[in-house]
Amino acid sequence: LVRMQFLQILSRKPGSLEVLFQIPFCQKQFPYTCLSTSACVYGKKKKGNGYEQVDQEKYKNLVLSVTSYKNSAQTPETILEEDNLLYGPPAKHRPPIKAGTKTPKNWVPLINPSKRILPVSSDSNVPMKIGLQRTKMPSVTRILQQTLSPQQVFYLERWKQKMIEELGKEGFEEYTKNLFLQGELFHSALESIFLSEEMPARDQGDVVAGYLSSVEHVLEDISEVKALESGVHHETLQYLGLVDCVAKYRGRLCVIDWKTSEKPKPFLQNTYDNPLQVAAYIGAINHDANYDFQVRCGLIVVAYKNGAPAHPHFMDPGLCSQYWDRWLLRLEQYMDKN
Repeated sequence: LVRMQFLQILSRKPGSLEVLFQIPFCQKQFPYTCLSTSACVYGKKKKGNGYEQVDQEKYKNLVLSVTSYKNSAQTPETILEEDNLLYGPPAKHRPPIKAGTKTPKNWVPLINPSKRILPVSSDSNVPMKIGLQRTKMPSVTRILQQTLSPQQVFYLERWKQKMIEELGKEGFEEYTKNLFLQGELFHSALESIFLSEEMPARDQGDVVAGYLSSVEHVLEDISEVKALESGVHHETLQYLGLVDCVAKYRGRLCVIDWKTSEKPKPFLQNTYDNPLQVAAYIGAINHDANYDFQVRCGLIVVAYKNGAPAHPHFMDPGLCSQYWDRWLLRLEQYMDKN
């Protein structure tokens, strides 16, 4: 009965009985014969090539390119040739051109090549203090104020209106008046320190104590003061100004501009037009016959009323030259306007 059931199962599959009856039956061999026959017939199937069913003549080139990809004839050179043919030659990188870059029409060098440097005199340790000439020449401050950009004017006016809303018109006037007064007292106190004199008779220590504490670490790096609150004028470009200080900062002669601020200004860009002012003073000194030396560097020191360490912004000769060119453009703008 068991054998008959196996025969019925095998008879349903074509070719199975023919193979089975070719092998002699045995009780012990029968299970193994049936299993081995089935496995042999259905376990080893011949794998066909799918590309044999493709029309070889019609798709000859396609089949050849697919089946022979390992032996591709493409090289980096042929790929570049194909890219050049499809997309054109590669464009070389060019540095971006700054739009709107202007150069001064009447360019004058920052350093005066014809200026004679006199030998050091015995009283050279006394800082110079030349009175400011009252002429029709415009001041550096006036030129910068009248050539502000529309954006600068907008932000300045917005700040003014905001302060008037908070303090009122009279309160704002009092506020600005106190700022100028504090600045003047701070400069006077610095001048007294450099001249090794006592503080002014009026007791203003409480007003400037914070500022002096703020610049204490900067004063340690200043030496050989050559000028204090001294007037300068550019003989060629015809403008004038009042220099805060000319001295050596860490061994390099600088025009030093002392500024007070209620907000931190850790970067040079935070000082707005102050670098232009310093560059203008450097150029004026170098072209002023009253001064027997030339300056190539600048320093802007921002002091804080709360005594926080001041931020000194050093301007090397390269940076001074850049701001000098920008100052010449502002000067031309002022001359054209007036």
